[in-house]
Amino acid sequence: MPDTRAWWRNAVVYQIYVRSFADADGDGLGDLPGITARLDHVASLGADAVWLTPFYPSPMADGGYDVADYRDVDPGFGTLADAEALVARAHDLGLRVIVDIVPNHTSDRHAWFREALAAPPGSPARARYVFRDGRRGGAAPPTDWQSVFGGPAWQQVPDGQWYLHLFAPEQPDLDWSHPEVVAEFDDVLRFWLDRGVDGFRFDVAHGMAKDLAEPLRDLGPGQVHHSIVGEGWEGDHPFWDREEVHEVLRGFRRTTDSYTPPRVTVAESWAALERRALYTRGDELHQAFNFDFLTTRWEAAALREVIARSLRLADSTGAAPTWVLSNHDVVRHASRLALPADVDQETWLLGGGVAPAPDPVAVERRARAAALLLLALPGAAYLYQGEELGLPEVADLPREVLRDPVHRRSGGARKGRDGCRVPLPWTADGPSLGFGPGPAWLPQPPAFAGMSVQVQDADPDSVLNLYRAALRLRRRVPADAGLEWTTQAAPGTVDFTVGPLRCVVNTDPVAVPLHHEGAPVLCSAPGGAPGDLLPPDTAVWYAVPGPG
Repeated sequence: MPDTRAWWRNAVVYQIYVRSFADADGDGLGDLPGITARLDHVASLGADAVWLTPFYPSPMADGGYDVADYRDVDPGFGTLADAEALVARAHDLGLRVIVDIVPNHTSDRHAWFREALAAPPGSPARARYVFRDGRRGGAAPPTDWQSVFGGPAWQQVPDGQWYLHLFAPEQPDLDWSHPEVVAEFDDVLRFWLDRGVDGFRFDVAHGMAKDLAEPLRDLGPGQVHHSIVGEGWEGDHPFWDREEVHEVLRGFRRTTDSYTPPRVTVAESWAALERRALYTRGDELHQAFNFDFLTTRWEAAALREVIARSLRLADSTGAAPTWVLSNHDVVRHASRLALPADVDQETWLLGGGVAPAPDPVAVERRARAAALLLLALPGAAYLYQGEELGLPEVADLPREVLRDPVHRRSGGARKGRDGCRVPLPWTADGPSLGFGPGPAWLPQPPAFAGMSVQVQDADPDSVLNLYRAALRLRRRVPADAGLEWTTQAAPGTVDFTVGPLRCVVNTDPVAVPLHHEGAPVLCSAPGGAPGDLLPPDTAVWYAVPGPG
């Protein structure tokens, strides 16, 4: 039986993208002291934990996901003492701390990779990574594999060999069949566990195991590696979602379970949902992000199907389901859900978000309804910084300010992820709207001023106060409460009960009749609960009458 007392099973986890949360020293980049100073915002929201994106020493080729040293803090973000102070302050506020671990690859500035480049082909130093001779006398890459960020997944070094990088060339992949790699990450986890962190989110958890048996297999044309991957391969893709990755995950779990109390482990896995459930078997990780829910269109039948399937698969392994709408890698859901279902998001971003241009009123209305849907579901909810403010995607960032390597590596065919990473607005004025004492590393649009924490805190009908109210009510739901679908639900609605709360969401473009018992306790639309009709793109919570 799963341990229903485990805090993570129904936690609300707030993701902090370190570079864009708060800047304490005025260099334009967010940092650890800035986060520490603003943690009271997360605590007052009602979250249970924070998840921090990488803050380790890094040349920032991929925003910190290219790690040069896993046991220190990048000087631009602070010091190791600052990290320890952040953990201590979070614990004082009743918040747990989850940190990002990047085990699939290192930075090309990592000491191991520098040693590998200085060593000859076939050396022990190169064996920790994936080095191979090329084809056609060494002039061509070993395979036709493409990187997630665009272009070939192989980079040639001066002596003629090639190394694998499933992401940017500055992110060489490790070979997880090497015992030194396994031992290194066991030690890295213990380093941070000994400093009080409460768990880990494992980046690219579906990508560490590779089929490196010769001859390496080509994949052919039409490769797409930046969405749900590995479908149809049943664990035999050359590098995504291979069966061997589960032994790596079991090793992580053995390490975290050796601490008291055990720490939480979370997978970032873009494997198909049925395969992703395998990552949360009893001896593997506790949770895996539900990207199928994130990518589902705003349509009641589709949402009901993915919710039911997610609950069924979580139950099959004894894990708690997870729910997420946004993160630092995808278009913010406030904008994404307002786009017509047939709009290609990459094309929309490249066009600056104007074809079509989402109606700002519709953007907020649908985002508010989606928030109540997310927070009513049983299991763990993951929030991305700024969604509690209703922030949209900043789709019109000029090309000259873009930092994401996706844009450069794709030859401009993809705009990249900077639009969801624009620094938070804390106040209605200032050079970076309270983010820091000077300009921010990415420009904030003028509309962010009216969406700042300062403005929304004073408005009882704001998105921020909607999230606060929802999280307060969510705490009334027993941790082990399951979901029951309403049998007489109106067409076009997602309608269910979890414990003492009933949630009804109308995704249709027209109002639908409401049939309910009990009092409305929260409505996504400003101004309070509806009458007998639920307007389009609106959600309402009802208190379910108790027995007798």
